[in-house]
Amino acid sequence: MKIEALEWMQVGRWFYLLVHTEEGITGLGEGGVHGYPEAIGGVLAAWKPYLLGQDPLRIEHHWQFLYRNAHFRGAVIGSALSALDIALWDIAGKRFGCPSYQLLGGRCREKVRLYLHIGGETAEALAADARRAVAAGFTAVRFTPFPRNYTQLRYAELLEEILARVAAVREAVGNGVDLCVEIHRRMDPHHAFGLARELAKFRPYFLEDPILPDSVQNMAALQREIEVPIATGERLHTLWEFNELLAARGCRFIRPDVCLCGGLTHAKKIAAIAEAYHAGVIPHNPLSPVSTAACVQLDACIPNFALQEYTGEDRPPKSEIVKEPLVREGGYLLVPDRPGIGVELNLEAARRYPPVARAIRTPLHEDGSVADA
Repeated sequence: MKIEALEWMQVGRWFYLLVHTEEGITGLGEGGVHGYPEAIGGVLAAWKPYLLGQDPLRIEHHWQFLYRNAHFRGAVIGSALSALDIALWDIAGKRFGCPSYQLLGGRCREKVRLYLHIGGETAEALAADARRAVAAGFTAVRFTPFPRNYTQLRYAELLEEILARVAAVREAVGNGVDLCVEIHRRMDPHHAFGLARELAKFRPYFLEDPILPDSVQNMAALQREIEVPIATGERLHTLWEFNELLAARGCRFIRPDVCLCGGLTHAKKIAAIAEAYHAGVIPHNPLSPVSTAACVQLDACIPNFALQEYTGEDRPPKSEIVKEPLVREGGYLLVPDRPGIGVELNLEAARRYPPVARAIRTPLHEDGSVADA
C-alpha cells in the first residue's frame, strides 16, 4: 500500500487532511492550530514530495522523519504532524478492519466520560446552563467564572465575582457533578494562590491553567501550595515538555491536544509518561467532531484517562461535518467499533462552510497593556 495523494481543506476554522492510498483507502485527520489553520497547509505542502509513494503503515518512521528533518519545532509543525498521524492511524485501522485503538493496545473502557462546556454572563445564567447539562445526563461541567470586564476589576472585586459564579453552579448541580473551573491563564502567580484557596471549599475537580504555562517552575510551585488539582498542557506539543512538567510535579492532570501534540502516536507516549507519575489525562478538544473521534481513540486505550472535553455536537456545523457521528449516551460517548478513527468527513457539508479568518483580538488591561488571550 502506498500514499497516492494528499488533500487538505479549511472548513470554517477547522483544518482537515485526507490521505489517499492507491488501494482506495482514505485516512482522515485534523490539525489543531485553530488560530492559524492556513499555516498547516504550508507545512504539508513542504512534506508532500516525501510522503507520496510512501507506505502509510510506517507511522512511527514517518513521524520521526518529518519531525527531525529540519531544525525547527513548534505548534504549526506539531499540528501538521497531528493531522498526518491521525490520518495514517485511520488508514491502518481501515486496512486491518478494526478501530485504531485496537492497534494501539486495545480497549480499556467501553465508554468515555465527558465534561460539557457551559456558559452565561451572570451567576444565575451559569447555574441555569449547568442544570440543563445535568438534565441531559452530564456528570461534569466546565466553565470560566470570570466576568466579561475582568481586566477592569480590582483583585478583591474579581475574587467576589468568581466565587459567586462557582458557588451558584455548585448549588445548582449539587455534589454529584464535578466542576471543572477554567481560569484560562488569567491570574498571576502571586494572586492565583489566594483564588485557589478560596475555591477549594467548592471542591472543584480541577483548576485549568490558573497561570500562564510558560514556566514549569511557577506552575509546580503553585501546585505544591494548593490542594485543588491543576490541569494544564493544552499549549504543549512534545512529550519532552510534558515530561518536564510532570517531573516538576506541576499538575495532577495533563491536557494534551491530540490535534496539536503529534497525533495519536505522540499522545499515547505522553499518556504513558503521565501514568508513571499517577497523573490523569484529560485531552484538550476545542475543535470539530473529527478531533473528538481521535480523542476517543486515545481515551479508549490508555489506563489513566480521566475526562474528555466536549463542546456539544448537536448543532450545525458540528452536527453535519461527519457522516455518522459518535453515539452519546447521557454524559458519555460510546467507544465505536468502526474501523479507523470511527468517523468519515461529510464532504458535501464541508463545502458549505468556507474558511473563516480569525480576528486578531487580544484583551487589554485597564491601563492598555496586553492581557493573555
